[in-house]
Amino acid sequence: MKTLRIALLVVIFTGFATSHTLASEPRLGVADFSNTSGAYWWYGGVGRDLASMVTNELANNGSFSVVERDKLYTVLDEQDLSASGRISKGTRSKIGELTGAQYLVLGTVTAYEENTEGTGGGFTISGVRIGGKNNKAYMALDLRVVDTNSGEIAYNRTVEARSGGFGFNLGLSRGKFSGDLGKYKKTPAGKAIRAAVVEIVDYLECAMVVQGSCLEDFDAKEKKRKKSLKSLINLD
Repeated sequence: MKTLRIALLVVIFTGFATSHTLASEPRLGVADFSNTSGAYWWYGGVGRDLASMVTNELANNGSFSVVERDKLYTVLDEQDLSASGRISKGTRSKIGELTGAQYLVLGTVTAYEENTEGTGGGFTISGVRIGGKNNKAYMALDLRVVDTNSGEIAYNRTVEARSGGFGFNLGLSRGKFSGDLGKYKKTPAGKAIRAAVVEIVDYLECAMVVQGSCLEDFDAKEKKRKKSLKSLINLD
């Protein structure tokens, strides 16, 4: 009998802990991304593809509860999202009420640069040239997380990502490509996009779940970014 009671207590405690953990997970929806850069790979449904990549990465992360994209589309089509990322007062509660999302993730690609240089190296296998070129790409993305109840921006960060490498690069295992972006998977653009997706999710996990000391790393990156921007300003 004593053993049975202990077993029951374990089950009850485990169930409580599990339900508590699930309840504490931030519930996110990811809106289609926008673009203000001149990136050549941006066209058609790329904004939706990027949002799907971030959604999948958030779901695989395990620290978040993520709203299905199809469920989110119907509601967002009726909402008035301004360029500032604020939700209009009259409709802001609908997103949370109809989708269950506590937060809405918004992203805008603001900069993209790419450079390919010959290096003189490389080799050939079965007539296919590998290497001999140094491929680099840089992108910046403004990230905003809106509280669906208040309509206020709860978190925001400028995320930077870079890619670089010689010839083929199988890339990261995280940040799987979605839709038309798949054609850029092994290009400098694809590597920068994938790095940006991973950085976005790592930041959200740090800011919204882990918090504490991990934010110091992101704050250091932000200081470095701002310092780099100031160095480009020439008033002479």
